[in-house]
Amino acid sequence: MLSNQKKTTQSKLVLTAFLVIVLLLSILGRIPAIALAPPKHYTELEFPPLPELEIPDYTRFQLDNGIIVYLMEDHELPLIGGRAIFRTGSRFEPENKVGLADLTGTVMRTGGTIQHTPEQINELLEQKAAAVETGIGGTAGSARFSCLTEDLTKVFGLFAEVIREPAFTEEKLELAKQQWQGSISRRNDDPGSIAGREFQKLIYGEEHPYARTVEYETLNNISQEDLIDFYAKYFHPENMILGIVGDFKTKQMRSLIKEQLGDWEPSSKGVKPLLPTVTQAEVGDIFFVEQPQLNQSYIQMGHLGGKLDNPDYTALSVMNSVLNGLGGRLFNNIRSRQGLAYSVSAYWSPNYDYPGVFVAGGETRSDATVPFIESVKEEIERIRTQPITEEELQHAKDSTLNSFIFNFQDPAQTLSRLMRYEYYDYPEDFIFRYRQELEKITVADVQRVAEKYLQPEQMVTLVVGNKEGIQPPLSSLGNGIEITSIDITIPEPS
Repeated sequence: MLSNQKKTTQSKLVLTAFLVIVLLLSILGRIPAIALAPPKHYTELEFPPLPELEIPDYTRFQLDNGIIVYLMEDHELPLIGGRAIFRTGSRFEPENKVGLADLTGTVMRTGGTIQHTPEQINELLEQKAAAVETGIGGTAGSARFSCLTEDLTKVFGLFAEVIREPAFTEEKLELAKQQWQGSISRRNDDPGSIAGREFQKLIYGEEHPYARTVEYETLNNISQEDLIDFYAKYFHPENMILGIVGDFKTKQMRSLIKEQLGDWEPSSKGVKPLLPTVTQAEVGDIFFVEQPQLNQSYIQMGHLGGKLDNPDYTALSVMNSVLNGLGGRLFNNIRSRQGLAYSVSAYWSPNYDYPGVFVAGGETRSDATVPFIESVKEEIERIRTQPITEEELQHAKDSTLNSFIFNFQDPAQTLSRLMRYEYYDYPEDFIFRYRQELEKITVADVQRVAEKYLQPEQMVTLVVGNKEGIQPPLSSLGNGIEITSIDITIPEPS
């Protein structure tokens, strides 16, 4: 039983709620109804034309020691960011020391400098809410900094110091190795990563610089002296492109760069090695990685591709849009209509200075593996042999143009692209050529490049999945076809 006091309190709450509701209804009743127009069908929507692509004003110059510099002012926020690119990459590391480039790029920053310990650098940057980072990828090395405008002199000095005077301490090298060892031990945990890694080996070759993997053994072969030697070969001024964007005055920035980097002498140990040659390693076969715990298959199929400077690149990018994305053939036919895929795609993926790949594939349930592969092949053959429709062409061109514009949303993106063109020796107006050519692409152009560059007889197919669950079996894809198993066991160090 409730006490009289509790009953009284409850009654007051009910009465208050009632009065609030009455008040709201009274207010709402005085507001005139707003007539909402029925929504338009998407085909009736009209959009303004895309803006013209304009590159912000920038300054390019070269120091006497060879450093190429790009400066682009942007005073919207009191921030400054910079990036240096160095002509190096893991493709130049020795075969028995895979991982050397990555370790060099990591310890170059984490190992401190001749003047400052790693802890001192970290503390100085934390106090300024700034950052200095370094790294080396497959085809280039990089160093970055970011800071508030007021902290530029101090942070840029640390940035230059990290580039010019890295200490490569033994302690930080061992820590970086341990982190890599952890990555190696986990590399077979993700079936999607397995598919991507092993497909690259099938295309380029297991021991090729564009496909080989870091192993415990190759890590053990790397010493502190190896890092110092690798750095000395590639990190010198005539091998460097520097770009800075943000809230600064160009004249003052030029003076700061010259002060910090102008006296950096070219290295006598510098090298300019030839790029690795590329040929397709495997052709026309099917390869399988057994993963019995899976109830789905991860599939990649394709062949060696080309470079961005291919004169047909623009038409190939339109072909990509016809095949992919919402409204694309693969999504509509294989995922939506047939229900054969969780994800599906097929891209002509070029690189700047060495051949990329044409790769198709996706993920599907185990029992749909064979129908999925057959359907992807059918779509590839269809775009090779039958003209696309004008509607498909227009949708693809619109999609490509709309996504292309987003590459230039801020000055930093534009500056980064200009630096890449300089690094890979592409023409300065490559940005504008692409857009101009894109608008001229025809139905005939798309079919021509599809027929020329998509080569079914060259395609290699890789499946990561559960053999028992794949029914019908992969052998049903062709009479007498041979399925080659790939062993992904992680080698232990000797």
